[in-house]
Parts: sequence; C-alpha cells; structure tokens
Amino acid sequence: MSKSNKLKNRKTIHIEWGDCDPAQIVYFPRYFFYFDGCTAALFKKAGLSKRDLIKRYKIVGIPFVDVRASFMRPSRLSEAVIRESEVTEWRRSSFCVRHGLFNKGKLAVECYEIRVWAALSEGDPDKIESKPIPSDVITMFSGGATRTDRAPSKRTTLRRGAR
Repeated sequence: MSKSNKLKNRKTIHIEWGDCDPAQIVYFPRYFFYFDGCTAALFKKAGLSKRDLIKRYKIVGIPFVDVRASFMRPSRLSEAVIRESEVTEWRRSSFCVRHGLFNKGKLAVECYEIRVWAALSEGDPDKIESKPIPSDVITMFSGGATRTDRAPSKRTTLRRGAR
C-alpha cells in the first residue's frame, strides 16, 4: 500500500501559559506530554481508547522505551500548532510512532518513539514485560505501516516502582 494509506491523526494544540518557560516558548518536556496524548489519540482514532486497550487486551499500557526529538523552531505562548502522528513500523512486541509538530506551516519539532505492548509478567507480578502485539490491533490501523517480526535486541522487563 502507498504511504498515504497509513492511519494518521492531526490535532491542533493551543500553546497555554503553563506550557511555557519564562521566555514564553514551550518548555521542551511539554512536547513529550503532547506527543504521549497524540499517541493515545491515534489509537482512539483506530478504535482503541487507552481504557479499551487495557480492558480488552489485558495490558498495563504502551510505554515508550526509546524517544528522541529534534527541535527546529520554537513555539510560543498563544500560538496554535498542528501535530500529525502515525505508526511507521510494527514489530513483534513494539511499534514506532512518528510525530511532526507544525508551526505556521513549517516543521517545528519531529519526534520518534518506540513503544512496547506491556503486560504484567506471568512469573513475577511486580514486573511488566513486553508481549506480542495482537494482529487485530495492527489491522485497525489499516495498512501502510509495515510489520517486522525481527527479534528485539533484548527483552524489555521493567520493575514497577523502579525508575
């Protein structure tokens, strides 16, 4: 399928006073807050709210395990910016999300996330671990994103309460 068939979600974000530093530009951690909400909105557009994901698939969530961003232009108090998000790759138990944030029609911030399909460990309920992503979830995003069944470089296991 062509790239244009990927499920994308666009959202306008209005920059508020609490998003900004004293110079009245968005304080960089706020972008990660925006993008987390944008990933949730993308799943909701596919028909899966966070609540549905947790209830239907018995997972604890879809935390990110890798994130990087490039900041090309500032966004300022009272501006409206457009965010566009899409899943770019499906793996066995993780997936990649790309976010572009546009200000005045120009790319201001680009962010890439790798998230895991996380559930409680069957062997130790104090741990969470990655699980295979159900194929029906991928189908809900209807084409475009590719699935690679390569093995992850290491198993992702997180202990609850640990940082």
